[in-house]
Amino acid sequence: MTLISRLFGYVRDMVIAIVFGASGLTDAFFVAFRIPNLFRRMFAEGAFSLAFVPIFSEYREKHSEKELHALADHTAGALGLALFIITAIGILAAPWVIRLFAPGFDTTGERYELAVQMLRITFPYLLFISLTALSAGILNSYGRFAIPAFTPVLLNLSLIGAAVIISPMMAEPVMALAWGVFIAGIAQLAVQIPALMRIGMLPRLRFKRGDPGVKKILDLMLPALFGSSVAQINILINTLIASFLISGSISWLYYSDRFVELPLALFGVAIGTVILPKLSRDHSNQSTDAFSHTVGWALRLTLLMAIPAMIGLIALARPILITLIQYGAFNPHDAFMAALSLMAYALGVPAFMLVKILAPGFYSRQDSRTPVRIGIIAVIANILLNLLIVLPWYQSGALAPHAGLALATALAGYINAGLLYRRLRQEEVYQGTAGNGLIVLRLLTAGVIMGASLYYLSPNAPTWYGWDAFERAYHLAGLIAAGASIYFGSLGIMGLRPRHFSNPS
Repeated sequence: MTLISRLFGYVRDMVIAIVFGASGLTDAFFVAFRIPNLFRRMFAEGAFSLAFVPIFSEYREKHSEKELHALADHTAGALGLALFIITAIGILAAPWVIRLFAPGFDTTGERYELAVQMLRITFPYLLFISLTALSAGILNSYGRFAIPAFTPVLLNLSLIGAAVIISPMMAEPVMALAWGVFIAGIAQLAVQIPALMRIGMLPRLRFKRGDPGVKKILDLMLPALFGSSVAQINILINTLIASFLISGSISWLYYSDRFVELPLALFGVAIGTVILPKLSRDHSNQSTDAFSHTVGWALRLTLLMAIPAMIGLIALARPILITLIQYGAFNPHDAFMAALSLMAYALGVPAFMLVKILAPGFYSRQDSRTPVRIGIIAVIANILLNLLIVLPWYQSGALAPHAGLALATALAGYINAGLLYRRLRQEEVYQGTAGNGLIVLRLLTAGVIMGASLYYLSPNAPTWYGWDAFERAYHLAGLIAAGASIYFGSLGIMGLRPRHFSNPS
């Protein structure tokens, strides 16, 4: 379901790129969309889910059915009230919010005015999608993963419809995308309701001051608000700095980040989502061996997919962009500039994915403070790396300083993942597995062989430009299939088998 959602996400970005290109207008939309989307990832899918699922799982194991329903109702009431207030403030303060998140926008220019108007339309998305995250947390705790994973398809379909159907009818076509986000928020919440009713867990919006379960969730959520969202904060910092760069920089970074999101969501987020309820139950039942085995399995499986994803995105960055979105208003220069930042972001794919696996090792044990401390270090590192890499790059007048922003984020990701892993080992929560080092060495070797093969097999950019859409897709699919065959074939020759990556439970 996550794969289906991400494939529709690519279709969505392809349509937006073809219809609107990469310009000041799309910069304005991506800022207006990124702000509520950032809060969604930090607050709803990040901190809230990581705090809610362990407590909800604990209630399922140790409390009565009545107390479990009360927790869901009171959490929904508190969440709904808080989000209503935040949404109202966001709409009223839209001009100041845009100045804060995109200070490089000229306050007398069209880009700024459009961003303010679109933010007022997109901000309610935070309210709807956060309540959707509550619903998804309940469903995931009951082992129902399909509906929550499929739900983002509705956002993609809504934006595709807005770009193709609604935009030609509007005086300012790009405004249609903001209305597409608003409609998607309502649709994603609505589709969860039947699934909740089937398991008898549809929450009622009830507010109770001092509810112990809600208080426990809040105690975990406040530090998790930062710790679970380091990558998003770093990307936001990139957006802020990119607002001072040449027009189109925000859009180039957005498109390159979107392609990194596919392996991150398909494997990192998906595996992290699945193991969180399992780790929470293991911790509740004091099953330390099972806990460690689950973490070890998730790490091996993640690296199995992260290494070829990283190398494939670097080797095929330009062909991917040329094939999927370089049509219409998105020109060859846009594809080249986005490819530079895609290659830089891709270097961090293993780190970004590992963070999604390692963080649940803390949140499932109701330890949200450790990821926060480590997250603060990672954000500071990202800022320092931006100063060390981007500032000299920009001042020298060299090409594409926006790619330096992506590179700094990738390097900061490794700092974050490395510190999380070291802490899990120090606390003996994850005890390691014999032979893991040799497995990682084989994965890296297979990845290098795959990357060298793709470099040799891939035609140069002018050849890609000469093909039509079908020929581009045909050759890209062939290269991806060849890369996968070479990678997994190399692993087989080196003695790795599916049993090395099987789930211990």
